[in-house]
Amino acid sequence: MGYEQQARNAGVDLDMALIRAGNFDTVVEVNDILYVSGSIALAEGGGAIAHAGRLGGDMDAAAGQISARGAGAAILASVHQHLGGLERVKRVIRLTGYVTSAAGFNEQPKVVNGASDLMIEVFGDAGRHARSAIGVAELPLGASVEVEAIFQI
Repeated sequence: MGYEQQARNAGVDLDMALIRAGNFDTVVEVNDILYVSGSIALAEGGGAIAHAGRLGGDMDAAAGQISARGAGAAILASVHQHLGGLERVKRVIRLTGYVTSAAGFNEQPKVVNGASDLMIEVFGDAGRHARSAIGVAELPLGASVEVEAIFQI
């Protein structure tokens, strides 16, 4: 089964309307590398934020994982829309996850697993990647989690 079908089986809407909250490209392709801008979880159909909040405040780590998975889905939609499909992806190289965190919250790696797990679910071993999970005070649009990615194609 191909990556497209794996993503759809994982519940990813590859055609969702994406949000661009500034003057930048969502995906930049340089040689065989794709750099995907920070992405947030979007409401069904896209176009609006899905999970606003602060981890360790009004959200727990389980809710944060759902938000991170949604950010991962937006990344996959960005790649799909840029390339016209996912089949050219050779591997996921790196994810960087930013987690809006209350003082004392230190489960950022657990939260960002939501995006990491989705990449492995879709790409198998090619979805294994290097990663950072960083706690921050605020994210654009009030998002609870933002994830950026680097892919080899």
